[in-house]
Amino acid sequence: MSDNINPLANQSESHSTENVENHLDSQQNDLQAPISALAALTHDDIRDFEPAENCLDGKTILVTGAGDGIGRVAALTYARYGATVLLLGRTSSKLEYVYDEIESFGGKQPAMLPMNLEGATYAEMQKLANLIHREVGQLDGVLHNAGMLGPLTPLEMYDVDMFAQVMKINFTSTFMLTQALLPLLKDAPNGSIVFTSSSVGTHPRAFWGAYALSKQAVEGMSDIFTQETQNTTNLRFNCINPGGTRTNMRAHAYPGENPMSLKTPDDIMAGYVCLMSDESIGVRGQVLELQPKD
Repeated sequence: MSDNINPLANQSESHSTENVENHLDSQQNDLQAPISALAALTHDDIRDFEPAENCLDGKTILVTGAGDGIGRVAALTYARYGATVLLLGRTSSKLEYVYDEIESFGGKQPAMLPMNLEGATYAEMQKLANLIHREVGQLDGVLHNAGMLGPLTPLEMYDVDMFAQVMKINFTSTFMLTQALLPLLKDAPNGSIVFTSSSVGTHPRAFWGAYALSKQAVEGMSDIFTQETQNTTNLRFNCINPGGTRTNMRAHAYPGENPMSLKTPDDIMAGYVCLMSDESIGVRGQVLELQPKD
């Protein structure tokens, strides 16, 4: 058989590589609209958002880490503004408590989705997506709130198994679950995916190890998803940095800090509601600091 049967066979490797790079550059130019131009609201607008009653009515929102802390308060808040909330967490008893709280104030019936994100496989996440599609029929938003702090120690001394555990919970499982849920979210009129970041994700600091690296990766993932979807879907991807908030994780990170000096999760909910509401359509690829330093 002739060696010339493939018209690309005689092209040099460098020429082929150049063609591929040019093709990718062309695709990226098509995808990369200026994100700032898409943002209809400023960060101050989002932080100071005053939600209208039932502004989330008709929406179904999944919250990870919904059993306590910011995740619990976000789930309750979304329900108070009319959303059907899907409660995902590893501890069923905590989810049951949040479920009962929602029912106690007359919120739409939530659903409990027990799942340990550290050990969950992609196949299990796909089954979860199919379950939501079959039993609920829609998904309009996801708040990725579940997270693990891990030890505050130099990277040189960081236990490699603990490093993998933190990265799996904070980053890898977040990617896996987002990908599994994307078909449902694309079917929503205006799907919103909100990731949780941190000041040490935006500006990594010594001794924050896997936690800082995982949050840095989350911010990069949100940016890439935005670039890849903003011109072809109605999806929007954003990150929230809640800042110093009165939670158990904060207490572990700063054991000497007076918790009463911190805002509560309830105090910072305006931004969480805004990014799930249709008021934030057009806000894409942002990292929103809820408590910016002066």
